[in-house]
Amino acid sequence: MLRLMLGLPLLLIVFSLSGCAVPPQKQRPDIATALVKHYPQIKYQQISQTPVAGVYEVIVEGGEIVYYDPISGNMFFGELWTDDTRNLTQESKDRFMATKLKDLPLDQAIKIGEGPNQVIEITDPDCPYCRKSSAFFAGRADVTRYVFLFPLDNIHPHSAAKSRYILAAKDPGLAYEEVFSGKFDTQPVPVVTANTRLDLHRQAAKQIGVHGTPQFWINGHHVAGFNPQQFELLLGQ
Repeated sequence: MLRLMLGLPLLLIVFSLSGCAVPPQKQRPDIATALVKHYPQIKYQQISQTPVAGVYEVIVEGGEIVYYDPISGNMFFGELWTDDTRNLTQESKDRFMATKLKDLPLDQAIKIGEGPNQVIEITDPDCPYCRKSSAFFAGRADVTRYVFLFPLDNIHPHSAAKSRYILAAKDPGLAYEEVFSGKFDTQPVPVVTANTRLDLHRQAAKQIGVHGTPQFWINGHHVAGFNPQQFELLLGQ
């Protein structure tokens, strides 16, 4: 059991940085030692200093971020924001998720397009934000998309069948467009025999700590969720 958890829906720590943030740094071994002593069951992947004195950012298994005070032993959930509305927690998470690109087997993805911008997406056929994102990228000549399917069975019970249909198709890119346009929302999905490719997609997503959809890497930069303004910014680079 954790000694102390502040399980608030959102803990906001707001401060002024005069326009810049303290970059994450690898910390002294004594911080890691204290963390393991207080919370031996936690599997951490990275510990970094934050702009808040005495508080450290801890990236735990799965890519989630918590904050730790080694003096008191307290652990905090929430987000760090600056007074100019920068979400430092999300920035750290995006940097960390960007390092996971090397672990994605792009040869197993559905490849769509031949444009100069690389877009890697982890998506669910029945997720409304995934469909909005798909519509954003559809027909763009400036992207090459690598799509991994990650159906969330607990909230989208028909998504796995649609994913199997896409991956078993002779033209997965065309089947992807059919499904994401809603073709099989009102008619049965064609039955597909056992296909292990969906298992590979799911395993790839889980191994890099993905729990929700959609997730994107645009030219190496991670974006969580449907964010067209961020999409345009990264494609413009």
